[in-house]
Amino acid sequence: MSQNIAPLRISEQDKERVRLLFMAKHAKWGGGMHPEDGNHAIYHHEVRTSLEKLGLNLEFADSYDVLFTRPPVDFVFPLLNRGGFVNSEMLIPVLCNMHRLPYLGAMPFLRGLGDDKSVSKLVARNAGVPTADWFCYRRGAPVEEADLPASPAGRWVIKPNASSASWGISDAFDFAGVANAVADIHGQGHDALVEPYLDGYDVQCAFITIKDEPIALPMLWYEREDTQKLWTYYEKRDLVQNTEKAALKEFDHAEFAPRITEYARRFAREFLPFDYGRIEFRLDLATGDINFIEINLNCNLWSEKVMAKAAARAGFSHQDLLETLLAESWRRNGLIAL
Repeated sequence: MSQNIAPLRISEQDKERVRLLFMAKHAKWGGGMHPEDGNHAIYHHEVRTSLEKLGLNLEFADSYDVLFTRPPVDFVFPLLNRGGFVNSEMLIPVLCNMHRLPYLGAMPFLRGLGDDKSVSKLVARNAGVPTADWFCYRRGAPVEEADLPASPAGRWVIKPNASSASWGISDAFDFAGVANAVADIHGQGHDALVEPYLDGYDVQCAFITIKDEPIALPMLWYEREDTQKLWTYYEKRDLVQNTEKAALKEFDHAEFAPRITEYARRFAREFLPFDYGRIEFRLDLATGDINFIEINLNCNLWSEKVMAKAAARAGFSHQDLLETLLAESWRRNGLIAL
Protein backbone atom coordinates (compact mmCIF):
# COMPACT_ATOMS: atom_id res chain seq x y z
CA MET A 1 0.00 0.00 0.00
CA SER A 2 1.23 3.53 -0.72
CA GLN A 3 2.38 6.02 1.90
CA ASN A 4 1.30 9.63 2.32
CA ILE A 5 4.17 11.81 1.14
CA ALA A 6 4.64 15.37 -0.04
CA PRO A 7 6.98 16.55 -2.80
CA LEU A 8 10.42 17.75 -1.74
CA ARG A 9 11.50 21.25 -2.76
CA ILE A 10 14.83 22.72 -3.82
CA SER A 11 15.50 26.35 -2.94
CA GLU A 12 15.93 28.83 -5.77
CA GLN A 13 19.49 29.48 -4.58
CA ASP A 14 20.36 25.78 -4.79
CA LYS A 15 18.71 25.45 -8.20
CA GLU A 16 21.02 28.16 -9.48
CA ARG A 17 24.13 26.97 -7.61
CA VAL A 18 24.10 23.25 -8.49
CA ARG A 19 25.15 22.69 -12.11
CA LEU A 20 23.15 19.77 -13.49
CA LEU A 21 24.09 17.71 -16.55
CA PHE A 22 21.10 15.92 -18.13
CA MET A 23 22.26 12.99 -20.27
CA ALA A 24 19.86 11.19 -22.61
CA LYS A 25 20.02 9.77 -26.12
CA HIS A 26 17.37 12.29 -27.17
CA ALA A 27 18.27 15.11 -24.79
CA LYS A 28 18.62 17.44 -27.77
CA TRP A 29 15.66 16.05 -29.75
CA GLY A 30 13.10 18.62 -30.74
CA GLY A 31 10.09 16.51 -29.75
CA GLY A 32 7.96 13.94 -31.55
CA MET A 33 8.47 10.26 -32.38
CA HIS A 34 11.83 8.80 -33.37
CA PRO A 35 11.93 6.30 -36.27
CA GLU A 36 13.80 3.65 -34.22
CA ASP A 37 13.16 4.57 -30.59
CA GLY A 38 9.58 5.72 -31.04
CA ASN A 39 8.09 7.37 -27.97
CA HIS A 40 11.41 7.16 -26.09
CA ALA A 41 12.36 10.40 -27.83
CA ILE A 42 9.13 12.04 -26.66
CA TYR A 43 9.95 10.86 -23.13
CA HIS A 44 13.44 12.40 -23.11
CA HIS A 45 12.11 15.67 -24.51
CA GLU A 46 9.41 15.80 -21.83
CA VAL A 47 11.94 15.25 -19.01
CA ARG A 48 14.14 17.99 -20.42
CA THR A 49 11.15 20.35 -20.62
CA SER A 50 10.11 19.61 -17.01
CA LEU A 51 13.67 20.22 -15.78
CA GLU A 52 13.76 23.52 -17.64
CA LYS A 53 10.44 24.56 -16.08
CA LEU A 54 11.93 23.91 -12.63
CA GLY A 55 14.47 26.66 -13.33
CA LEU A 56 17.54 24.46 -12.85
CA ASN A 57 21.07 25.29 -13.92
CA LEU A 58 21.17 22.87 -16.86
CA GLU A 59 23.53 21.46 -19.43
CA PHE A 60 22.67 18.71 -21.92
CA ALA A 61 24.50 15.79 -23.50
CA ASP A 62 23.47 12.92 -25.75
CA SER A 63 26.69 10.85 -25.79
CA TYR A 64 29.05 9.30 -23.27
CA ASP A 65 32.15 11.18 -24.36
CA VAL A 66 31.13 14.23 -22.33
CA LEU A 67 32.25 12.18 -19.29
CA PHE A 68 35.58 10.94 -20.68
CA THR A 69 37.10 13.94 -18.91
CA ARG A 70 35.48 15.63 -15.93
CA PRO A 71 32.85 18.13 -17.11
CA PRO A 72 32.31 21.43 -15.24
CA VAL A 73 29.14 20.26 -13.48
CA ASP A 74 28.15 19.21 -9.96
CA PHE A 75 25.63 16.43 -10.65
CA VAL A 76 24.54 14.11 -13.46
CA PHE A 77 20.99 13.05 -14.31
CA PRO A 78 21.56 9.95 -16.49
CA LEU A 79 18.89 8.65 -18.84
CA LEU A 80 21.41 7.45 -21.44
CA ASN A 81 20.89 3.83 -20.41
CA ARG A 82 20.41 2.00 -23.72
CA GLY A 83 23.74 2.68 -25.33
CA GLY A 84 23.69 -0.05 -27.97
CA PHE A 85 26.20 -2.32 -26.22
CA VAL A 86 26.04 -4.87 -23.42
CA ASN A 87 26.01 -3.45 -19.87
CA SER A 88 25.76 0.12 -21.13
CA GLU A 89 23.53 1.00 -18.16
CA MET A 90 26.60 0.92 -15.90
CA LEU A 91 28.89 3.16 -17.95
CA ILE A 92 27.67 6.59 -16.78
CA PRO A 93 27.79 5.66 -13.05
CA VAL A 94 31.28 4.19 -13.52
CA LEU A 95 32.55 7.30 -15.31
CA CYS A 96 30.94 9.51 -12.67
CA ASN A 97 32.62 7.49 -9.93
CA MET A 98 35.97 7.96 -11.68
CA HIS A 99 35.45 11.73 -11.47
CA ARG A 100 33.88 11.56 -7.97
CA LEU A 101 30.86 13.19 -9.54
CA PRO A 102 27.48 12.41 -7.91
CA TYR A 103 24.58 11.21 -10.04
CA LEU A 104 20.93 10.25 -9.81
CA GLY A 105 20.21 6.57 -9.30
CA ALA A 106 21.96 3.51 -7.96
CA MET A 107 25.69 2.79 -8.01
CA PRO A 108 27.13 0.64 -10.84
CA PHE A 109 27.07 -2.71 -9.02
CA LEU A 110 23.41 -2.21 -8.09
CA ARG A 111 22.54 -1.07 -11.60
CA GLY A 112 24.15 -4.22 -12.96
CA LEU A 113 22.44 -6.35 -10.35
CA GLY A 114 19.06 -4.93 -11.32
CA ASP A 115 19.62 -5.21 -15.06
CA ASP A 116 20.82 -8.82 -14.79
CA LYS A 117 17.36 -10.36 -14.56
CA SER A 118 18.73 -13.76 -13.54
CA VAL A 119 20.81 -12.49 -10.62
CA SER A 120 18.02 -10.17 -9.45
CA LYS A 121 15.80 -13.25 -9.16
CA LEU A 122 18.40 -14.77 -6.83
CA VAL A 123 18.16 -11.62 -4.70
CA ALA A 124 14.37 -11.98 -4.65
CA ARG A 125 14.54 -15.57 -3.47
CA ASN A 126 17.09 -14.64 -0.83
CA ALA A 127 14.67 -11.97 0.41
CA GLY A 128 11.85 -14.53 0.66
CA VAL A 129 10.01 -13.20 -2.39
CA PRO A 130 8.29 -15.87 -4.55
CA THR A 131 9.94 -16.30 -7.93
CA ALA A 132 9.21 -18.86 -10.63
CA ASP A 133 12.05 -21.11 -11.77
CA TRP A 134 14.30 -19.79 -14.54
CA PHE A 135 17.63 -20.38 -16.21
CA CYS A 136 20.05 -17.96 -17.82
CA TYR A 137 21.85 -19.38 -20.83
CA ARG A 138 24.99 -17.27 -20.82
CA ARG A 139 26.54 -16.42 -24.17
CA GLY A 140 29.38 -18.84 -24.85
CA ALA A 141 28.10 -21.49 -22.44
CA PRO A 142 26.40 -24.73 -23.55
CA VAL A 143 22.66 -24.65 -24.24
CA GLU A 144 21.38 -27.91 -22.73
CA GLU A 145 17.86 -29.18 -22.28
CA ALA A 146 18.70 -30.37 -18.77
CA ASP A 147 18.86 -26.71 -17.65
CA LEU A 148 15.42 -25.85 -19.03
CA PRO A 149 13.13 -24.81 -16.13
CA ALA A 150 9.89 -26.71 -15.73
CA SER A 151 6.80 -25.27 -17.40
CA PRO A 152 3.56 -27.07 -16.53
CA ALA A 153 1.77 -25.32 -19.40
CA GLY A 154 4.49 -26.29 -21.89
CA ARG A 155 5.27 -22.71 -22.86
CA TRP A 156 8.46 -20.77 -22.23
CA VAL A 157 9.40 -17.10 -22.56
CA ILE A 158 12.86 -16.23 -23.88
CA LYS A 159 14.34 -12.74 -23.64
CA PRO A 160 17.70 -10.98 -23.39
CA ASN A 161 18.82 -11.13 -19.79
CA ALA A 162 19.33 -7.37 -19.70
CA SER A 163 16.50 -6.33 -22.01
CA SER A 164 14.30 -3.30 -21.51
CA ALA A 165 10.84 -2.54 -22.89
CA SER A 166 10.50 -6.22 -23.90
CA TRP A 167 13.21 -5.94 -26.53
CA GLY A 168 13.91 -9.35 -28.10
CA ILE A 169 11.15 -11.24 -26.26
CA SER A 170 9.65 -14.41 -27.77
CA ASP A 171 8.02 -17.64 -26.70
CA ALA A 172 8.41 -21.33 -27.54
CA PHE A 173 6.61 -24.58 -26.88
CA ASP A 174 9.47 -27.10 -26.96
CA PHE A 175 13.23 -27.17 -26.37
CA ALA A 176 14.03 -26.82 -30.07
CA GLY A 177 12.11 -23.56 -30.16
CA VAL A 178 13.79 -22.38 -26.95
CA ALA A 179 17.25 -23.25 -28.31
CA ASN A 180 16.59 -21.33 -31.55
CA ALA A 181 15.44 -18.26 -29.62
CA VAL A 182 18.47 -18.47 -27.32
CA ALA A 183 20.79 -18.75 -30.34
CA ASP A 184 19.23 -15.64 -31.85
CA ILE A 185 19.77 -13.65 -28.64
CA HIS A 186 23.35 -14.98 -28.29
CA GLY A 187 23.97 -13.95 -31.90
CA GLN A 188 23.10 -10.38 -30.94
CA GLY A 189 25.66 -10.44 -28.14
CA HIS A 190 23.40 -11.02 -25.15
CA ASP A 191 22.75 -13.66 -22.51
CA ALA A 192 19.32 -15.29 -22.74
CA LEU A 193 16.88 -15.72 -19.86
CA VAL A 194 14.37 -18.56 -20.11
CA GLU A 195 11.40 -18.94 -17.78
CA PRO A 196 7.95 -20.57 -17.90
CA TYR A 197 5.18 -18.39 -19.23
CA LEU A 198 3.16 -17.16 -16.26
CA ASP A 199 -0.43 -16.32 -17.01
CA GLY A 200 -1.90 -13.34 -15.22
CA TYR A 201 -1.48 -9.61 -14.81
CA ASP A 202 1.54 -7.35 -14.36
CA VAL A 203 1.44 -5.52 -11.04
CA GLN A 204 3.78 -2.53 -10.89
CA CYS A 205 5.29 -1.30 -7.63
CA ALA A 206 6.98 2.09 -8.03
CA PHE A 207 9.35 3.30 -5.30
CA ILE A 208 11.21 6.49 -4.57
CA THR A 209 13.62 6.96 -1.69
CA ILE A 210 13.21 9.72 0.87
CA LYS A 211 15.68 10.05 3.73
CA ASP A 212 17.22 6.76 2.63
CA GLU A 213 13.94 4.84 2.98
CA PRO A 214 12.10 3.19 0.07
CA ILE A 215 8.69 4.85 -0.21
CA ALA A 216 5.96 2.98 -2.08
CA LEU A 217 3.84 4.95 -4.53
CA PRO A 218 0.31 3.76 -5.34
CA MET A 219 0.49 0.32 -6.91
CA LEU A 220 -0.70 -0.04 -10.51
CA TRP A 221 -1.56 -2.92 -12.79
CA TYR A 222 -2.25 -3.51 -16.45
CA GLU A 223 -5.82 -4.78 -16.73
CA ARG A 224 -5.27 -6.63 -20.00
CA GLU A 225 -7.79 -7.97 -22.44
CA ASP A 226 -5.63 -10.98 -23.39
CA THR A 227 -3.16 -12.15 -20.73
CA GLN A 228 -1.78 -14.84 -23.06
CA LYS A 229 -0.36 -12.33 -25.54
CA LEU A 230 3.27 -11.21 -25.36
CA TRP A 231 3.86 -7.48 -25.50
CA THR A 232 6.66 -6.57 -27.88
CA TYR A 233 9.17 -3.74 -27.91
CA TYR A 234 7.50 -2.25 -30.98
CA GLU A 235 4.13 -2.13 -29.23
CA LYS A 236 5.57 -0.55 -26.08
CA ARG A 237 7.37 2.09 -28.14
CA ASP A 238 4.25 2.77 -30.25
CA LEU A 239 6.13 1.83 -33.43
CA VAL A 240 3.30 -0.46 -34.51
CA GLN A 241 -0.41 -0.25 -33.85
CA ASN A 242 -1.36 -2.16 -30.72
CA THR A 243 -4.91 -3.41 -31.08
CA GLU A 244 -5.06 -5.02 -27.64
CA LYS A 245 -6.89 -3.10 -24.96
CA ALA A 246 -4.89 -2.70 -21.74
CA ALA A 247 -5.65 -0.15 -19.05
CA LEU A 248 -3.15 0.96 -16.41
CA LYS A 249 -5.17 1.20 -13.21
CA GLU A 250 -4.59 1.43 -9.48
CA PHE A 251 -4.28 -1.97 -7.84
CA ASP A 252 -5.97 -2.06 -4.44
CA HIS A 253 -7.10 -5.68 -4.19
CA ALA A 254 -7.92 -6.34 -0.53
CA GLU A 255 -6.08 -9.67 -0.40
CA PHE A 256 -3.25 -9.39 -2.88
CA ALA A 257 -2.20 -5.72 -2.65
CA PRO A 258 -0.86 -5.97 0.94
CA ARG A 259 1.04 -9.18 0.14
CA ILE A 260 2.64 -7.76 -2.98
CA THR A 261 3.51 -4.54 -1.16
CA GLU A 262 5.33 -6.51 1.52
CA TYR A 263 7.24 -8.53 -1.07
CA ALA A 264 8.18 -5.33 -2.89
CA ARG A 265 9.42 -3.65 0.31
CA ARG A 266 11.60 -6.63 1.18
CA PHE A 267 13.10 -6.62 -2.27
CA ALA A 268 13.54 -2.84 -2.49
CA ARG A 269 15.61 -2.76 0.69
CA GLU A 270 18.21 -5.00 -0.98
CA PHE A 271 18.95 -2.19 -3.48
CA LEU A 272 19.24 0.88 -1.27
CA PRO A 273 20.19 3.55 -2.10
CA PHE A 274 18.63 3.60 -5.58
CA ASP A 275 16.63 6.89 -5.70
CA TYR A 276 13.84 5.42 -7.83
CA GLY A 277 12.75 2.17 -9.42
CA ARG A 278 9.89 -0.08 -10.47
CA ILE A 279 9.39 -3.64 -9.26
CA GLU A 280 7.17 -5.91 -11.33
CA PHE A 281 5.20 -8.98 -10.25
CA ARG A 282 2.98 -11.36 -12.18
CA LEU A 283 -0.31 -12.14 -10.44
CA ASP A 284 -2.58 -15.00 -11.46
CA LEU A 285 -5.98 -14.05 -10.04
CA ALA A 286 -7.35 -17.53 -10.74
CA THR A 287 -4.74 -19.39 -8.67
CA GLY A 288 -3.51 -16.61 -6.37
CA ASP A 289 0.09 -17.19 -7.49
CA ILE A 290 2.40 -14.19 -7.15
CA ASN A 291 5.84 -14.19 -8.78
CA PHE A 292 8.58 -11.59 -8.96
CA ILE A 293 9.46 -10.75 -12.56
CA GLU A 294 12.05 -7.97 -12.56
CA ILE A 295 13.27 -4.71 -11.10
CA ASN A 296 13.93 -1.67 -13.25
CA LEU A 297 16.21 0.87 -11.59
CA ASN A 298 16.36 4.27 -13.30
CA CYS A 299 13.08 3.26 -14.93
CA ASN A 300 11.08 5.28 -17.43
CA LEU A 301 9.99 8.67 -16.05
CA TRP A 302 7.70 9.63 -18.92
CA SER A 303 4.32 10.92 -17.75
CA GLU A 304 2.63 8.09 -19.69
CA LYS A 305 4.49 5.32 -17.84
CA VAL A 306 4.18 3.64 -14.44
CA MET A 307 6.49 5.78 -12.29
CA ALA A 308 4.95 9.13 -13.20
CA LYS A 309 1.39 7.77 -13.21
CA ALA A 310 1.90 6.25 -9.75
CA ALA A 311 3.36 9.54 -8.52
CA ALA A 312 0.40 11.42 -10.00
CA ARG A 313 -1.94 9.27 -7.91
CA ALA A 314 0.08 10.34 -4.87
CA GLY A 315 -0.53 14.00 -5.84
CA PHE A 316 2.75 14.68 -7.67
CA SER A 317 2.96 16.54 -10.95
CA HIS A 318 5.70 15.47 -13.35
CA GLN A 319 7.81 18.40 -12.18
CA ASP A 320 7.12 17.48 -8.53
CA LEU A 321 8.42 13.97 -9.17
CA LEU A 322 11.63 15.12 -10.81
CA GLU A 323 12.27 17.80 -8.17
CA THR A 324 11.73 15.26 -5.39
CA LEU A 325 14.12 12.75 -6.94
CA LEU A 326 16.78 15.43 -7.38
CA ALA A 327 16.26 16.93 -3.93
CA GLU A 328 16.68 13.59 -2.17
CA SER A 329 19.71 12.60 -4.23
CA TRP A 330 21.32 16.00 -3.76
CA ARG A 331 20.72 15.69 -0.01
CA ARG A 332 22.17 12.17 0.08
CA ASN A 333 25.24 13.31 -1.85
CA GLY A 334 25.81 16.37 0.36
CA LEU A 335 25.02 18.99 -2.26
CA ILE A 336 22.13 20.56 -0.32
CA ALA A 337 20.52 20.40 3.11
CA LEU A 338 16.82 19.64 3.48
